[in-house]
Amino acid sequence: MIEQLILGGEPSPFDLPKGCYGLTVTEVQHYTDSLFRFRITRPKEFRFRSGEFVMIGLPNTEKPVFRAYSVASPSWDEELEFYSIKVPDGPLTEHLQKIQPGDTILMRKKSTGTLVNDALLPGKRVWMFSTGTGLAPFASLIRDPETYEKFETIVLVHGCRTAAELKYGEDLVASLRDDPLIGEMVDGHLFHYTSVTREDFPRQGRVTDLISSGKLFDDLGLQRMGPEEDRAMICGSMAMLRDTKQLCIEHGMTEGANNKPGEFVVERAFVD
Repeated sequence: MIEQLILGGEPSPFDLPKGCYGLTVTEVQHYTDSLFRFRITRPKEFRFRSGEFVMIGLPNTEKPVFRAYSVASPSWDEELEFYSIKVPDGPLTEHLQKIQPGDTILMRKKSTGTLVNDALLPGKRVWMFSTGTGLAPFASLIRDPETYEKFETIVLVHGCRTAAELKYGEDLVASLRDDPLIGEMVDGHLFHYTSVTREDFPRQGRVTDLISSGKLFDDLGLQRMGPEEDRAMICGSMAMLRDTKQLCIEHGMTEGANNKPGEFVVERAFVD
């Protein structure tokens, strides 16, 4: 943990808030004018489960704005990675998108969330339904050996507006083949299905429409979802969460939670 808070390469005049870590940005990568990822140092004592989220902010005011961000790196990673949108007038992201290596990120010390393996009953397949930056918790889970130990098949479904917005997920999945920890687990077990809604692409359509029509299952050569063998995790926009949850229910699945595992779980933490 750092003693001097830095923002924009300059010392911040504000103190570290109680109950927070002050962590250093180590890497920033911009994908589009609305999407970027960043990595920060990780306190040795900080523990979390892959798929959970934390509250992060910036030392740019006496009372910083905090927002929920899923940790995109797995629980074993020595750093913490996040995947974020850029909102011109967002209370946090308006400033967060300007961070650079060496700057300070504020992070509250507790992690939580429902998109964890423990919240699902044992099954053979797990469907990870995401749109936009809703991919982040799944970026954590598909890098965790526990996910492959618990499920025979992992299907990562990611819907975006344009093909450029798929790059973070595409780069990540491609890198897993050579990952020394899980590379052998991925082959033949992880399926990555992408679609876009606003331009020409081999697969087009909203994630919910692809589920409803059965095209998603047909394209993958997999059976329709059912409560006996399938489990699902959902993360995306409010409308996507609502509609995908209803589709899971229509497929005979029941919602789970940390204290009562079920056939599917939904994450309701968002960034603006």
